[in-house]
Amino acid sequence: MRLLPYGDAAVLVDCKTLTEALGWRDALAAAAVEGVEELVPAARTVLVRLRPETARAAKRSIAALRPPQVSDREEGMHREAEREPVTISVSYDGPDLDEVGDLTGLGADGVVAAHIEAMWRVAFCGFAPGFGYLVGGDECLQVPRRREPRARVPAGAVGLAGEFSGVYPRESPGGWQLIGRTDAVLWDTERKPSALLRPGVPVRFRPL
Repeated sequence: MRLLPYGDAAVLVDCKTLTEALGWRDALAAAAVEGVEELVPAARTVLVRLRPETARAAKRSIAALRPPQVSDREEGMHREAEREPVTISVSYDGPDLDEVGDLTGLGADGVVAAHIEAMWRVAFCGFAPGFGYLVGGDECLQVPRRREPRARVPAGAVGLAGEFSGVYPRESPGGWQLIGRTDAVLWDTERKPSALLRPGVPVRFRPL
């Protein structure tokens, strides 16, 4: 891990893996360092936004934190799992479901069963407002992105790509393997908070 300067009122925790980044996000949240205003996790980094008037002291406190151990990571995941999960109802009729069944060797029904059995967790958000990258699924669900992305993926499409699952919040291009669809509203500027899925939030899928 490297702690990099990021302007006068932020620091960037630069990690080697997603697991390490999630561990640091959990450790920083648990430490509750005075002056930290926001944690913004990503695939390999955690941006720590600070109050300007206490930024210098907060940076020293963050630099003194010990690297998260496996036990810390498991404890953080346990705390998150105790939160009430967001439940998303899905019609598992995606255009790539049969292909994913072949790629994984599970068959279509096995893919659905594995997807709804997992307790997913929002690792970070990106790509589009409201798009959460979900981790925690069985390794058997890990499939590559499509060789040729679609020009149009409908809002509510539920997909898999690599170690992630996700739900497209709006129509957009995309290359994920689509296994289903949902009517859940992922992003609503009239709602507080606007994003249904936020970093750390546990997520369950259920079939319609």
